[in-house]
Amino acid sequence: MSLAVLALPLLAQSGGGVAFQLIDLGFVSRLGDDATTAVVVSNQALRQAFFMLVMGASFGAQGLIARRVGEGRLDAAEHVAGQVVLLGLLASFAIAGIGIALAPALLSGLKVSAPVHAIALPYARLVFALNFGFVFLFLFNAILQGAGDSITPLLISLTQSAVAVAAEWCLIFGHFGAPALGVRGVVLGLAVGQLVSASLALRVLFSRGGRVHLRRHHLRPDARAMREIAALSWPPAIQMLGGFVVNVYFIRLLGGFGSEAQAAYAVGMRLSMVGPMLAFPLAGACSVLVGQGLGSGNVPRAWRALRVGLVAHVGVLWSLAAVLALFRRPIMSAFASDPAVIELGTQMLLFQAGTFAAWAFFFVFLRALQGAGDVAVPMLLSLANSILITIPLGLLLATDAGFGWGPTGVFAAQVTGAWAITLTTGAWLATGRWTARARALAAAHGA
Repeated sequence: MSLAVLALPLLAQSGGGVAFQLIDLGFVSRLGDDATTAVVVSNQALRQAFFMLVMGASFGAQGLIARRVGEGRLDAAEHVAGQVVLLGLLASFAIAGIGIALAPALLSGLKVSAPVHAIALPYARLVFALNFGFVFLFLFNAILQGAGDSITPLLISLTQSAVAVAAEWCLIFGHFGAPALGVRGVVLGLAVGQLVSASLALRVLFSRGGRVHLRRHHLRPDARAMREIAALSWPPAIQMLGGFVVNVYFIRLLGGFGSEAQAAYAVGMRLSMVGPMLAFPLAGACSVLVGQGLGSGNVPRAWRALRVGLVAHVGVLWSLAAVLALFRRPIMSAFASDPAVIELGTQMLLFQAGTFAAWAFFFVFLRALQGAGDVAVPMLLSLANSILITIPLGLLLATDAGFGWGPTGVFAAQVTGAWAITLTTGAWLATGRWTARARALAAAHGA
């Protein structure tokens, strides 16, 4: 299977996701800067913690399913998929309970203004209560993509985006007789899209003829399989949480520089999600091919997938970085009205372009290692980078106790941290130890 065959549908899926994110942000921005800050802070600083855990779990599941398929053990791959669905259901209940209970304390810790807090609290609670569709669809994508099917997730994702945009437009602004719910309409509209798509996804998983066909026995709890999934999932999840900690810390730090700085960072963060959304499909396709190559004992195929993935990834992300740098002011002006917010946000997008240039390499390095089952070292490197480099550097550069650069110091620390983790992860990948470990795992399963 070539990288293009697997990656192009994933890239189209992410393109649809990017369009949805921009339309969604456009809807929210029409409600005012406080509403925009409330929505983005709730999503990026509260929901993102759980989002990162689910994403990490999906990496582990995808890599494990890819290796089972590479080994020619389709029923074993389907069994893993069934256990992933069960774990996702448990995670959804946990996210709902914990998120609803802790939302007030978490928002208070971010130093948001009183108007933003008043909007964000009911919004955040609703987001957590309706997380089930989000969690299931994320894991559904990982299951099918691990099995080599990228077309079905594309079609379901496009359906979700189209339904969600229409539902949000009606529920936010009160069109076609719907109540005008403001920011609550954002959550409910997204939930409508997720409900429709989740119904289609369930039908795919339990129907014959697909890459993965779940049957009743696959859904019987299997403690051993769950432990294996968890062993591969918790390191990526903890690693992703390192990025969340950085974002939360910087949101709180920027709160000390005024609401304009926090609003600019919030909008900039939402726009910066375009990079990962376009990057992860290519990197994910590379991960699947690496996992399948190593699962079949074909190490040269895994290295070849890595090289091809890098070429494609750099082309996409560097092009996006150029667009972000050249058109940063009109892009920011489209989603903010306050001149101070636009000025700071424009500056952030310039630094973000440098971050995208680093991510062009980092995401491929990371996902290739995860596809090979090497998850511990990348986790340790990322946590060390967040705790020892990015956060301390941001504090040093931004505050009066250090260089006193203000928000610029935060932006500079982020791009420095991005290049630091890229170089260290690339150095580890270059040792080739991930291929030796994967060979040992393959031999153990074959014994």
